[in-house]
Order: sequence, then C-alpha cells, then structure tokens
Amino acid sequence: MSEPLATAPEALAFGPAGRVLRWLCRVFAMAGALVFVAIVLMSVVSLTGRKLWSSPIAGDVEMLQMCAAFAAASFFAWCHLSGSDVKVDFFTARMSPRAVHVMDAFGSLLVAFFGAVVAWRTAQGAWMVKEAGEQSMLLDWPLWIPQMAMVPGFALLAWAASYRALQHLGAAAQPDVQAHDRAGEAA
Repeated sequence: MSEPLATAPEALAFGPAGRVLRWLCRVFAMAGALVFVAIVLMSVVSLTGRKLWSSPIAGDVEMLQMCAAFAAASFFAWCHLSGSDVKVDFFTARMSPRAVHVMDAFGSLLVAFFGAVVAWRTAQGAWMVKEAGEQSMLLDWPLWIPQMAMVPGFALLAWAASYRALQHLGAAAQPDVQAHDRAGEAA
C-alpha cells in the first residue's frame, strides 16, 4: 500500500529563481499588510476625531479607497505561490497525484493569464486617467497614481502563477508520481 504523494506547496521545490520570487511575493504581501494597518489606524483616528471633536481627517475615505486597492493587489501573488488561495478539491480528492498536478498547472496558467490581463488593463486605465487629468474630489490627488500602484501586484501574480504552473508540470512528470499512479491502477 503506497502513501499518497504530497501536493502541498511545501512539497514543490523552489529553485534559485523561485526563492527570489517567493521573497518578492512576501515583501509585497508585507507591504500590503503595513498599508492596511496604516489605513485602519488612520480610520480609527478619523472616526475618533469625528465623534469626539467633530474634526475628522480630511479625505480619509479617499485615502482609504486608494490605499486599500494597492494593498489588496499586493496579496494575490503570495496567496497563489504559497497555495493559500481557495481550492475546491471535492472533485480531485480521488484523482491520482499526477492528474491533480496537471489540473493545478492548468489552473495556475489561468491565474497567470488573469494576472497579466488585469495588470495590462489596469495600466492602460491608469494611463487614460492620467491623460484625462482626473483628481480626487477632496484631496485633489491624481487618481492615476493609486491605480498604477496596483499594476506591480497583478504582474507579480502573473509571474508567480506561471512559476507555480511550471512547478506542477515538473511534479507531474516526476517518475515517483507516475509510479504512484501505476501502483494505484494496479490495486
């Protein structure tokens, strides 16, 4: 009786490029977390000022919206690279490890495509907003800057998902995975 092979992210090896990618994804995620902490603190100060002294931080909602968009985009790459994104394995629970790796590779390729398209369209949109000269209503900040700040997060998602797809394809081609599949078929 053979043990099932691990398909968790820790089981997939990271080469030198993968370690750099992993470090970069962590840095982005930590930057996003720090931005979220900062906007929560700003919101608490603004709400307290509004309730106690009728003096909120001017433009707090604008700042929150602009910063939250960047921060959220910063998490996607780390979530996918670490295997922390949502997966429904109801259909794959009884599949062979090789088939699961192939399906995960296909899913990662779809995520890479999505990340690349969203990065491209977000950059295009930011450029159009810059050309139009749009500013935020209260603070009069240029709106293209926070929109363009999301682009690196989505581009990093595309890179991380591409790397992850290659990892899964490599794992599917491993002889021990194929041997495990043949042992399962013989049982």
